[in-house]
Amino acid sequence: MAKCLVIVESPAKVKTIKKFLGTNYEVDASNGHVRDLPKSQLGIDVENDYEPKYITIRGKGDILAKLRKEVKKADTIYLATDPDREGEAISWHLVKALKLDEAKDKKVYRISFNEITKNAVKTSLKSPREIDMDLVDAQQTRRILDRMVGYSISPLLWAKVKRGLSAGRVQSVALRMICDREEEIDAFIPEEYWNLEADLKPEGNKKALNAKFYGDKNGKQTIHNKEELQKILDGLENASYIVEEVKKGERIKKSPIPFTTSTLQQEASKVLNFSTQKTMRLAQQLYEGVDIAGKGTVGLITYLRTDSTRIAEEADIAARKYIDATYGGQYVELNEQEAKQNGKIQDAHEAIRPTDIALTPVLVKESLQRDLFRLYQLIWKRFTASRMKPAIYETTSVRIGAGEYYFTLAASKIVFDGFMSVYVQDEDKEDNNLILGKLEKGTVLKLEELKHSQHFTQPPSHYTEASLVKALEEQGIGRPSTYAPTITTIIARRYVAKENKNLYVTELGEVVNRIMKENFPSIVDLQFTANLEYLLDKVGDGSANWKTVVRNFYPDLDEAVKKAAEELESVTIADEVSDEICELCGRNMVIKYGPHGKFLACPGFPDCKNTKPYFEKTGIPCPKCGKEVVIKKTKKGRKYFGCENNPECDFMSWQKPSTVKCPECGEYMVEKGNKLLCSNEQCGYSVNMNAK
Repeated sequence: MAKCLVIVESPAKVKTIKKFLGTNYEVDASNGHVRDLPKSQLGIDVENDYEPKYITIRGKGDILAKLRKEVKKADTIYLATDPDREGEAISWHLVKALKLDEAKDKKVYRISFNEITKNAVKTSLKSPREIDMDLVDAQQTRRILDRMVGYSISPLLWAKVKRGLSAGRVQSVALRMICDREEEIDAFIPEEYWNLEADLKPEGNKKALNAKFYGDKNGKQTIHNKEELQKILDGLENASYIVEEVKKGERIKKSPIPFTTSTLQQEASKVLNFSTQKTMRLAQQLYEGVDIAGKGTVGLITYLRTDSTRIAEEADIAARKYIDATYGGQYVELNEQEAKQNGKIQDAHEAIRPTDIALTPVLVKESLQRDLFRLYQLIWKRFTASRMKPAIYETTSVRIGAGEYYFTLAASKIVFDGFMSVYVQDEDKEDNNLILGKLEKGTVLKLEELKHSQHFTQPPSHYTEASLVKALEEQGIGRPSTYAPTITTIIARRYVAKENKNLYVTELGEVVNRIMKENFPSIVDLQFTANLEYLLDKVGDGSANWKTVVRNFYPDLDEAVKKAAEELESVTIADEVSDEICELCGRNMVIKYGPHGKFLACPGFPDCKNTKPYFEKTGIPCPKCGKEVVIKKTKKGRKYFGCENNPECDFMSWQKPSTVKCPECGEYMVEKGNKLLCSNEQCGYSVNMNAK
């Protein structure tokens, strides 16, 4: 019997796909790319029309040897790498590395599927195709352009600033956007304004209503300063507060659109506090397959790199049937909710959705670790809500006359929850004016209190990972697969620091950005980069030649690099000095950065080569020996608290220790949320830190 070999990218997919296919199929993995440009050189022959020089990636020899053995046994080979440009390129590289284009006795096909389900895999096998060389060329072009920028400019930064720095075609633009935002914030001049509110009580009511100052007969009015406020207060002296108008209305809150890569990263950051990198790592696991009790390995979501909101007809029908059966027919939305198209969307894939809506979060919860479950639940709820009716609110707005001025009241109540029975993005604040329905025109209100407060306009917010992803997408810079690695890189290079979700440019980041703007203005120009992304899309759809794109790009870059090498002056950025004393020579050690983060090094190098780990200090004395408690990390990156005197002292705690002793047993207390807990689990004593 003829034997078929299916080659996928990830070993995690092998187990999931194998159970869908019979014994005639062997499934194996390439573990991602098998060929790439060499690390030791540019790897692009600029003298020979920019031909790339691909080599086998170090460490992939054994994998290729195993795949060659499997290829020999098979009559038909199916290349089932991911359904995007990168996956198409990996399939092409496999053809070259395994010499499948030379094997006359083998049938070689490309298959792709948007979800790892039995139906999707079986369907793909029924409609195999050839490798799409336009998509391969689009990936090659992106890789070559990125290599040209990185390998041309990064050595310059090493020579002029410090070793270990890098420039990138997308990362340098992202850094510029953060720097530009910092400049906006620094240049911002606050403007004063005042709020004026009136607590008004209808006759017979115990609770006052909170009305906001609106303006006068000429329209809405902003109170700019205390003098303007005082004029209004004088005009309100002895004024009667009378309801002049009551308007009833309806507000419709539309159901959300299914997740794209960008919106999933944004929502997971906002709701779950996940970094973009963490979101993509967890989504990859959900896509490739997770062991579900009673069902085996199941791919729970569709492909995670997409900027489309399209949904397959089969999934759409299944969702509406589920909603009808679970919530009732009145909740089923019959019309398609579409996203606003910005002209930069590639519609190759569906939106991110559950592969089977019947696999509800409740059914899979026990099989998933906490963060996987939380992300799956977010995706499931968002998709389900996208197929449901909008929520409907009844609104009431009231205009109150007070002398020559007006105040307004507004309230709303939900009359049909629609999609909000499943998914709420932003919880509406509790409404303090729920009794507005009882007010009528001519009602006299008693003034309880006039309240005023001074405010100042706020500068633009610092970028967060979520808002930066949104901005990159809006500008047409990067693609779904590049957002997370771009942000990870600029943080790892210390161009940007992340604190409480906000991204702040560092001194190093400012220096690198200034060098890039002055010497390589086109590389960090937003429009230029967006146009380049557009050209890459054109290569992908076959309407542009990839060599033409590269030919038009490299000469200008090469000229700019040569000019910068001659004219750019060296920049010195001093290392941060710590209070740790080098025990070998007595100097204050400095903080350096390596592949695994911060470490301490003696500034006397090369005369003194002493280094040691860097630990963030807490100022808390060790409960065991009295030395200081520091923050450490396990090999897997999990934070814990340990004694700086380790290994002499073996104290460690997963929770932050407190200086407070337990009044019940005398052991040290730890902080968990807003509580202090006794570290002795058998004691169980706890106290709320917010308690007065």
